[in-house]
Amino acid sequence: MASLSEFDREQAILSELDANGRVEVSDLSHRFGVSTVTVRKDLEGLERRGMLRRIRGGALVAPRVDEGAFDVRHRIAADAKRAVARQAAALVRPGDVIAVDSSTTCYYLAEELLRVQPLTVITNGLRTSSLLLQQSEAAVIMPGGVLRRASESMVGFLSDVLTGRGRVDKGFFGLVGLSLERGLLDLTPEEAHAKAALAQTCRQVYALFDSSKIERFGTHSFATIDRVTRLISDDGVPKEVHREWTRAGVAWDLVTPQAEEPARPARWRG
Repeated sequence: MASLSEFDREQAILSELDANGRVEVSDLSHRFGVSTVTVRKDLEGLERRGMLRRIRGGALVAPRVDEGAFDVRHRIAADAKRAVARQAAALVRPGDVIAVDSSTTCYYLAEELLRVQPLTVITNGLRTSSLLLQQSEAAVIMPGGVLRRASESMVGFLSDVLTGRGRVDKGFFGLVGLSLERGLLDLTPEEAHAKAALAQTCRQVYALFDSSKIERFGTHSFATIDRVTRLISDDGVPKEVHREWTRAGVAWDLVTPQAEEPARPARWRG
């Protein structure tokens, strides 16, 4: 078979683990047409990122981890997320129909949009929908699905609900990682599927994230690079990474965070 890149080998290894629960070094070496030393290096890299557990002669599925509780993530890189949210909020106009996902950065965006009206917001985020319901005049639409507790989001059959309902002006999405080859990435298939369903309805797709995500590893793509209208992040992004994406034709706004008061708790009031 044609020589695979390191990224493609890693994706193939993870797919094999999803299907069978384990992989063998010798089998992967034969399948990829590379040395066993190269395969072991691939497995070492994936283990360092918590994607698998190495054993003698191969690897097993790592104990499942999720992206962390909402309240914990809401406090991480709060100043950067606020700055990104303000930049994104400037793109929203009264009368827009927008989609926002369940990420904490999009929660900060929702805080910036409380006084924009009229506004229609489609979201799978429980915290975001509650905030908008209680503190704004926005029309809030939740597509439904299955409650995912870790992210406090609805996942599942979003595409069935959204298909054929018209186009959304702008979509705003958080991410776990990003790749020129695979686009915008998330950690779990459930979240990626939900985000993909939202993104497919949007005329414009905006990715909102803090610069720490540049070093993160995502496993599931939810929007390819040709669907991305603009990236918005803080200015901690390595210059070479920024150049690579802009050379590929993707606009990327960099904003400078300002130190502020401690983050307000993302309250849930049922």
